[in-house]
Amino acid sequence: MSSESAQGTAALPRPLSLDRSDSPVPATSIEDTVSLEESRGTQAHVPLPVYLQQTYWWAYLHPASVRIFERQWLVNLILWGNFAELRDAALKELEPFSNGNILQVACVYGDFTERLTQRLGPNGRLDVVDVAPVQLENLKTKLDNDTLHIGLHHQDSTNLRFADASYDCVVVFFLLHEQPENIRIRTIAQALRVVKPGGKVVFVDYHRPDWLNPFRYVMIPILTSLEPFAMDLWRKDIMEWLPDGARDLKIDKQTFFGGLYQKVVITTQS
Repeated sequence: MSSESAQGTAALPRPLSLDRSDSPVPATSIEDTVSLEESRGTQAHVPLPVYLQQTYWWAYLHPASVRIFERQWLVNLILWGNFAELRDAALKELEPFSNGNILQVACVYGDFTERLTQRLGPNGRLDVVDVAPVQLENLKTKLDNDTLHIGLHHQDSTNLRFADASYDCVVVFFLLHEQPENIRIRTIAQALRVVKPGGKVVFVDYHRPDWLNPFRYVMIPILTSLEPFAMDLWRKDIMEWLPDGARDLKIDKQTFFGGLYQKVVITTQS
């Protein structure tokens, strides 16, 4: 749920433990981690976007919502029984980087992050960013107190406070469909900016299903009423939102469940 923090945003109160540094930091720093250890020093403000408060308050921002949706069976039901397959498809792309630096953009309900941390090698590190403090606090309860290998950061997906080319792999799991198009473009650009040469950016999200897929007709009223930005991914390929300089990169796309879901992997040039 990371999202825009520029103009047109409104701030909500947040726990002090979820503050973060105001200056860019290398991927290996834990000075601005927002869970698994206390933050230190005076921190900058990261406001919640108005669209996030208006559109997704019911799913991500209220503590009661977190208690409702943080159920493995419910997350799997929302994805029509496909959560494990989609999770594992994304995690398989991360395996070559198990001893590197991995960035997850936005928290995820279910056991996605826990499974990711289990696959880290002895020299591997995972950083997770999210714009919603309540989501970071929730994720903290699901992870071991491993400050050496895991860092949680209160940041915006459109303004990542990490140096260029600081991560071996970036994974964005079911975030793009929750963002307006202009925000989505910036999120994708930021993910590509922080990945190293020869690294990967992995997107898993919705996709336009095949005409004969009956879920095509079930999902239209669901998405249009509850996820108003999701239909963008039915109308356009993720590649259309890439920065101009990234469109010649190696791009692999795979669809699942009759085309309703997709995995797009972008490999940067070495």
